[in-house]
Amino acid sequence: MNGYIQYRLSLTVGEHSARHIRAIARSLLDEWEMPGLTDAVELGVTELVANVVRHVPDRRCEVLVLRQSAGVRVEVKDGGEHLPVLPAQMPLDAENGRGLVLLEAVADKWGVDAVGGVGKTVWFECRNH
Repeated sequence: MNGYIQYRLSLTVGEHSARHIRAIARSLLDEWEMPGLTDAVELGVTELVANVVRHVPDRRCEVLVLRQSAGVRVEVKDGGEHLPVLPAQMPLDAENGRGLVLLEAVADKWGVDAVGGVGKTVWFECRNH
């Protein structure tokens, strides 16, 4: 353990899972006295969980919410092979594919780490300003 407070959840996600994970994140941020990060964290975790629902065949994932000294880090690990990338350009009438664009807009940092050839972890960090 690295001394930071964390919450870890392993689950198979469905269409309504993001709502429950948002509630958990909101509760943690309230407990950690970081309510100013709630909107960004809720939006970020919603987009990452939605990507698991859409793109990971078994829909299994692990969500980690980690309190850091200057904010919070959220990780969503899954067994999907596809590594997401931020689209260089998006048509104005696109109905899908905006998740990472939104994440880029609300997070201070985000990234994707391959997990030993068996999946990936998509993460983001939001700092108290």
